[in-house]
Amino acid sequence: MVKILAAVLDDGLPAVEAACAEALDQSVHSADVMLNILARRRDPGPSVTILTPDALRLRRAPLADCSRYDQLRRSG
Repeated sequence: MVKILAAVLDDGLPAVEAACAEALDQSVHSADVMLNILARRRDPGPSVTILTPDALRLRRAPLADCSRYDQLRRSG
């Protein structure tokens, strides 16, 4: 019960009430389940876009050379 009441400070009473109602509709009576429902409903917001300066851009893309792993296997 304490976990649920503490969640009101972070998520607000309407969100906690809705999460409790959803948990009860699923016949689950666990604070951990209710906190999980709250966590899933939180909006993470838009991700930050980072622009890469031209000085850090690759001039040539690296080539995958899987034969290097074969050489390691032979030497061991």
